[in-house]
Amino acid sequence: MALAFSLRKDQARARTVVLEATRVAEAAGSIIDLDSVVKTYSSGGVEVQALRGVSLQVQRGETVAIMGASGCGKTTLLNCMSGLDVIDAGTVSIAGTDLATLNDRQKTSYRAQNMGFIFQTYNLLPVLSAVENVELPLVVSGVNAGDARRKAIAALERVGLADKADSRPAQLSGGQRQRVTIARSLVNNPAIIWADEPTGALDSKTADDVMTLMETLNRDNHQTFVIVTHDPGVGRRCHRTVHMSDGLIVSEERAA
Repeated sequence: MALAFSLRKDQARARTVVLEATRVAEAAGSIIDLDSVVKTYSSGGVEVQALRGVSLQVQRGETVAIMGASGCGKTTLLNCMSGLDVIDAGTVSIAGTDLATLNDRQKTSYRAQNMGFIFQTYNLLPVLSAVENVELPLVVSGVNAGDARRKAIAALERVGLADKADSRPAQLSGGQRQRVTIARSLVNNPAIIWADEPTGALDSKTADDVMTLMETLNRDNHQTFVIVTHDPGVGRRCHRTVHMSDGLIVSEERAA
Protein backbone atom coordinates (compact mmCIF):
# COMPACT_ATOMS: atom_id res chain seq x y z
CA MET A 1 0.00 0.00 0.00
CA ALA A 2 2.83 2.41 0.89
CA LEU A 3 4.51 1.75 -2.46
CA ALA A 4 1.26 2.31 -4.35
CA PHE A 5 0.64 5.57 -2.46
CA SER A 6 4.19 6.72 -3.19
CA LEU A 7 3.76 5.88 -6.88
CA ARG A 8 0.51 7.86 -7.03
CA LYS A 9 2.28 10.84 -5.43
CA ASP A 10 5.05 10.60 -8.03
CA GLN A 11 2.49 10.39 -10.83
CA ALA A 12 0.61 13.40 -9.42
CA ARG A 13 3.81 15.42 -9.17
CA ALA A 14 4.79 14.45 -12.70
CA ARG A 15 1.36 15.54 -13.99
CA THR A 16 1.67 18.88 -12.16
CA VAL A 17 5.14 19.46 -13.56
CA VAL A 18 3.97 18.51 -17.05
CA LEU A 19 0.97 20.87 -17.00
CA GLU A 20 3.03 23.86 -15.88
CA ALA A 21 5.92 23.06 -18.19
CA THR A 22 3.60 22.51 -21.14
CA ARG A 23 2.14 25.99 -20.62
CA VAL A 24 5.67 27.47 -20.76
CA ALA A 25 6.72 25.36 -23.75
CA GLU A 26 3.61 26.16 -25.75
CA ALA A 27 4.44 29.82 -25.46
CA ALA A 28 7.93 29.10 -26.81
CA GLY A 29 6.76 26.72 -29.54
CA SER A 30 9.37 24.05 -28.78
CA ILE A 31 8.82 20.71 -27.10
CA ILE A 32 12.37 19.26 -27.00
CA ASP A 33 15.40 21.35 -26.01
CA LEU A 34 18.93 20.00 -25.66
CA ASP A 35 21.82 22.17 -24.58
CA SER A 36 25.45 20.93 -24.74
CA VAL A 37 24.55 17.32 -23.91
CA VAL A 38 27.45 14.99 -23.12
CA LYS A 39 27.18 11.21 -22.67
CA THR A 40 30.17 8.95 -21.97
CA TYR A 41 30.22 5.16 -21.74
CA SER A 42 32.93 2.98 -20.22
CA SER A 43 33.81 -0.18 -22.14
CA GLY A 44 36.66 -2.46 -21.10
CA GLY A 45 38.26 0.32 -19.09
CA VAL A 46 38.08 2.70 -22.05
CA GLU A 47 35.82 5.74 -21.99
CA VAL A 48 33.85 6.41 -25.17
CA GLN A 49 32.22 9.82 -25.55
CA ALA A 50 29.02 8.96 -27.43
CA LEU A 51 27.69 12.54 -27.37
CA ARG A 52 30.11 15.47 -27.35
CA GLY A 53 28.10 18.57 -26.50
CA VAL A 54 24.99 18.16 -28.62
CA SER A 55 22.46 20.99 -28.79
CA LEU A 56 19.13 20.58 -30.57
CA GLN A 57 15.63 22.05 -30.51
CA VAL A 58 12.54 20.34 -31.88
CA GLN A 59 9.30 22.22 -32.42
CA ARG A 60 5.94 20.90 -31.32
CA GLY A 61 4.37 18.86 -34.15
CA GLU A 62 7.64 18.54 -36.07
CA THR A 63 8.95 15.27 -37.54
CA VAL A 64 12.73 15.00 -37.27
CA ALA A 65 14.93 12.24 -38.69
CA ILE A 66 18.31 11.57 -37.09
CA MET A 67 20.77 10.01 -39.54
CA GLY A 68 24.42 8.97 -39.60
CA ALA A 69 26.73 5.98 -39.76
CA SER A 70 26.48 3.17 -37.22
CA GLY A 71 28.11 4.17 -33.94
CA CYS A 72 27.76 7.92 -34.54
CA GLY A 73 25.51 8.40 -31.49
CA LYS A 74 22.01 8.36 -33.02
CA THR A 75 20.40 5.89 -30.62
CA THR A 76 22.29 7.34 -27.67
CA LEU A 77 20.87 10.74 -28.54
CA LEU A 78 17.36 9.29 -28.73
CA ASN A 79 17.79 7.55 -25.36
CA CYS A 80 19.10 10.71 -23.72
CA MET A 81 16.31 12.87 -25.15
CA SER A 82 13.67 10.47 -23.86
CA GLY A 83 15.27 10.08 -20.43
CA LEU A 84 16.08 6.40 -20.86
CA ASP A 85 19.78 7.28 -20.41
CA VAL A 86 21.14 9.73 -17.84
CA ILE A 87 23.38 12.40 -19.36
CA ASP A 88 26.77 13.38 -17.93
CA ALA A 89 26.57 17.10 -18.71
CA GLY A 90 24.24 19.62 -20.33
CA THR A 91 20.45 19.73 -20.10
CA VAL A 92 17.53 17.89 -21.68
CA SER A 93 14.17 19.65 -21.38
CA ILE A 94 10.88 18.20 -22.56
CA ALA A 95 7.97 20.65 -22.75
CA GLY A 96 9.96 22.92 -20.44
CA THR A 97 10.78 20.25 -17.87
CA ASP A 98 14.43 19.54 -17.15
CA LEU A 99 14.50 15.74 -16.93
CA ALA A 100 17.29 15.94 -14.37
CA THR A 101 14.78 17.35 -11.85
CA LEU A 102 12.75 14.11 -11.90
CA ASN A 103 13.68 10.96 -9.99
CA ASP A 104 13.55 7.55 -11.68
CA ARG A 105 9.92 6.84 -10.80
CA GLN A 106 8.83 10.30 -11.83
CA LYS A 107 10.65 9.89 -15.15
CA THR A 108 8.93 6.55 -15.70
CA SER A 109 5.55 8.13 -15.00
CA TYR A 110 6.38 11.13 -17.20
CA ARG A 111 7.30 8.86 -20.11
CA ALA A 112 4.19 6.73 -19.67
CA GLN A 113 1.94 9.79 -19.83
CA ASN A 114 3.71 11.88 -22.46
CA MET A 115 5.84 9.66 -24.69
CA GLY A 116 5.49 6.68 -27.00
CA PHE A 117 8.24 4.37 -28.29
CA ILE A 118 8.57 2.44 -31.56
CA PHE A 119 11.45 -0.02 -31.97
CA GLN A 120 12.85 -1.94 -34.92
CA THR A 121 12.59 -5.20 -32.94
CA TYR A 122 8.97 -4.46 -31.94
CA ASN A 123 9.52 -5.37 -28.23
CA LEU A 124 6.17 -7.16 -28.08
CA LEU A 125 5.61 -9.83 -25.44
CA PRO A 126 5.04 -13.09 -27.33
CA VAL A 127 2.65 -14.57 -24.74
CA LEU A 128 0.27 -11.61 -24.98
CA SER A 129 -2.27 -10.84 -27.69
CA ALA A 130 -2.05 -7.67 -29.74
CA VAL A 131 -4.59 -5.85 -27.58
CA GLU A 132 -2.87 -7.00 -24.38
CA ASN A 133 0.49 -5.71 -25.66
CA VAL A 134 -1.08 -2.37 -26.53
CA GLU A 135 -2.84 -1.94 -23.19
CA LEU A 136 0.21 -2.92 -21.13
CA PRO A 137 1.58 0.67 -20.71
CA LEU A 138 -1.84 1.76 -19.45
CA VAL A 139 -2.07 -1.09 -16.95
CA VAL A 140 1.43 -0.32 -15.67
CA SER A 141 0.38 3.34 -15.29
CA GLY A 142 -2.56 2.33 -13.09
CA VAL A 143 -5.40 2.75 -15.60
CA ASN A 144 -8.28 0.44 -14.72
CA ALA A 145 -8.70 -2.69 -16.82
CA GLY A 146 -11.89 -1.60 -18.60
CA ASP A 147 -10.55 1.78 -19.67
CA ALA A 148 -7.22 0.25 -20.70
CA ARG A 149 -8.93 -2.30 -22.93
CA ARG A 150 -11.17 0.32 -24.60
CA LYS A 151 -8.21 2.60 -25.30
CA ALA A 152 -6.13 -0.30 -26.63
CA ILE A 153 -8.88 -1.39 -29.03
CA ALA A 154 -9.28 2.21 -30.22
CA ALA A 155 -5.51 2.44 -30.84
CA LEU A 156 -5.57 -0.79 -32.87
CA GLU A 157 -8.46 0.61 -34.90
CA ARG A 158 -6.39 3.71 -35.69
CA VAL A 159 -3.65 1.55 -37.21
CA GLY A 160 -6.08 -0.72 -39.06
CA LEU A 161 -5.66 -3.81 -36.90
CA ALA A 162 -8.90 -4.06 -34.94
CA ASP A 163 -9.50 -7.50 -36.47
CA LYS A 164 -6.14 -8.75 -35.10
CA ALA A 165 -6.75 -7.75 -31.49
CA ASP A 166 -6.70 -11.35 -30.23
CA SER A 167 -3.72 -12.48 -32.33
CA ARG A 168 -0.33 -13.05 -30.76
CA PRO A 169 2.82 -11.57 -32.33
CA ALA A 170 3.85 -14.89 -33.91
CA GLN A 171 0.55 -14.91 -35.82
CA LEU A 172 1.21 -11.49 -37.35
CA SER A 173 3.39 -10.34 -40.25
CA GLY A 174 6.32 -7.99 -39.66
CA GLY A 175 4.28 -5.03 -40.84
CA GLN A 176 1.38 -5.97 -38.59
CA ARG A 177 3.69 -6.33 -35.60
CA GLN A 178 5.10 -2.88 -36.27
CA ARG A 179 1.56 -1.51 -36.44
CA VAL A 180 0.88 -3.08 -33.02
CA THR A 181 4.02 -1.33 -31.76
CA ILE A 182 2.74 1.96 -33.18
CA ALA A 183 -0.67 1.38 -31.58
CA ARG A 184 1.06 0.79 -28.24
CA SER A 185 3.03 4.02 -28.68
CA LEU A 186 -0.22 5.92 -29.34
CA VAL A 187 -2.40 4.45 -26.63
CA ASN A 188 -1.76 7.29 -24.15
CA ASN A 189 -2.08 9.94 -26.88
CA PRO A 190 1.50 11.10 -26.20
CA ALA A 191 2.92 14.44 -27.25
CA ILE A 192 6.15 12.83 -28.49
CA ILE A 193 6.81 9.53 -30.24
CA TRP A 194 10.40 8.25 -30.38
CA ALA A 195 11.13 5.76 -33.16
CA ASP A 196 14.40 3.80 -33.45
CA GLU A 197 14.77 2.34 -36.97
CA PRO A 198 10.99 1.77 -37.25
CA THR A 199 11.26 0.52 -40.85
CA GLY A 200 14.62 -1.24 -40.59
CA ALA A 201 13.21 -4.78 -40.47
CA LEU A 202 10.49 -4.23 -43.07
CA ASP A 203 10.31 -4.70 -46.84
CA SER A 204 9.99 -1.54 -48.94
CA LYS A 205 6.20 -1.75 -49.40
CA THR A 206 5.53 -2.33 -45.70
CA ALA A 207 8.03 0.38 -44.75
CA ASP A 208 6.18 2.82 -47.01
CA ASP A 209 2.87 1.89 -45.35
CA VAL A 210 4.34 2.42 -41.88
CA MET A 211 5.78 5.82 -42.83
CA THR A 212 2.45 6.85 -44.37
CA LEU A 213 0.75 5.91 -41.10
CA MET A 214 3.20 7.99 -39.07
CA GLU A 215 2.78 10.95 -41.42
CA THR A 216 -1.00 10.71 -41.00
CA LEU A 217 -0.71 10.61 -37.21
CA ASN A 218 1.61 13.60 -37.23
CA ARG A 219 -0.72 15.57 -39.50
CA ASP A 220 -3.98 14.65 -37.77
CA ASN A 221 -2.85 14.62 -34.13
CA HIS A 222 0.00 17.16 -34.28
CA GLN A 223 2.24 14.65 -32.51
CA THR A 224 6.00 15.17 -32.58
CA PHE A 225 8.06 12.34 -34.10
CA VAL A 226 11.80 11.87 -33.62
CA ILE A 227 13.02 9.04 -35.86
CA VAL A 228 16.46 7.41 -35.89
CA THR A 229 17.01 5.88 -39.32
CA HIS A 230 19.59 4.74 -41.86
CA ASP A 231 17.08 5.15 -44.69
CA PRO A 232 17.37 8.39 -46.70
CA GLY A 233 13.81 7.76 -47.94
CA VAL A 234 12.54 8.04 -44.37
CA GLY A 235 14.54 11.22 -43.87
CA ARG A 236 13.03 12.81 -46.98
CA ARG A 237 9.54 12.27 -45.56
CA CYS A 238 10.32 14.18 -42.36
CA HIS A 239 10.16 17.94 -41.88
CA ARG A 240 13.85 18.04 -40.96
CA THR A 241 16.85 15.71 -41.11
CA VAL A 242 19.69 15.97 -38.58
CA HIS A 243 22.99 14.35 -39.59
CA MET A 244 25.39 13.05 -36.92
CA SER A 245 29.03 12.01 -36.96
CA ASP A 246 31.26 11.00 -34.03
CA GLY A 247 28.83 12.16 -31.36
CA LEU A 248 28.10 15.54 -32.91
CA ILE A 249 25.40 17.07 -35.10
CA VAL A 250 27.28 18.07 -38.24
CA SER A 251 24.47 19.33 -40.47
CA GLU A 252 20.72 19.78 -40.80
CA GLU A 253 18.38 20.08 -43.75
CA ARG A 254 14.70 20.81 -44.13
CA ALA A 255 12.30 19.18 -46.55
CA ALA A 256 11.62 21.17 -49.68
